[in-house]
Amino acid sequence: MQIKNKIVLLTGGANGIGFAYARELLRNGAGRIAILDVKDSSGKEAASKLNKEFGQGHVIFIFCDVSKPQELEAGFAETIKQFGGLDILINNAGIMDDVRWELMIATNVNAVVRGTLLGLQYMGKDKGGKGGVIINIASILGSVPSKYFPIYTGTKYAVIGLSQSFAMPYHYEKTGVRILTLCPGLTDTESLRKSQERMLDIIDVEELVGDSSNLTSQKVDSVAHGLVYMIRSAQNSTVWVAENGEPVYQIMIPDRLLTKVSA
Repeated sequence: MQIKNKIVLLTGGANGIGFAYARELLRNGAGRIAILDVKDSSGKEAASKLNKEFGQGHVIFIFCDVSKPQELEAGFAETIKQFGGLDILINNAGIMDDVRWELMIATNVNAVVRGTLLGLQYMGKDKGGKGGVIINIASILGSVPSKYFPIYTGTKYAVIGLSQSFAMPYHYEKTGVRILTLCPGLTDTESLRKSQERMLDIIDVEELVGDSSNLTSQKVDSVAHGLVYMIRSAQNSTVWVAENGEPVYQIMIPDRLLTKVSA
């Protein structure tokens, strides 16, 4: 899909990786973007900055707590009302907070499920739409277990499974909506900087610090470049990793266990 003049809905775009996604999409010709976020003042500021850089009317901000179904549904409806359609959906909003795990599941899983369903409702050819692209943002921790953030990791496993299931031919042939998954690696964001205070109290923080001392985080722009590549070129149902500031690469998630172990 070409990005030029396309209409985008982006959750969690007020700052961090989400804001970088919005800017990179506009650099590549996106027509209009609706940013949905719970951060009111940051969201308004983000929209203002982007409109100043790329021209007035390109970006709107809609206050939305994605963990609340009515607010998310209203955000989609307002986007369609103002822009007249939808071509690209990025379910990016998420938190890394094993302490507040119920809120995290509501944000990282429930909202992605609802967002995907809404995206299919508004873009699906079987619903009168013209098709489109949904990119669900998971994490590198959605592909490997993590002893430090077990609940967060579980939410990102769920995102990959959800995305690949809705991308199966049974659904794609009806909807014409490609569904892709992007898994950012260690990235310089607020979530990363505050991660130690959001771990379960059964986790040894000092051990985490030791294990991560030699790791370096990538810039948000690197992940945004990968997102643009995926929208343009990635095949339906594929899962991609953006890490170490390098170009995105595809990973294969097996559809069944590769090895059977006898009881």
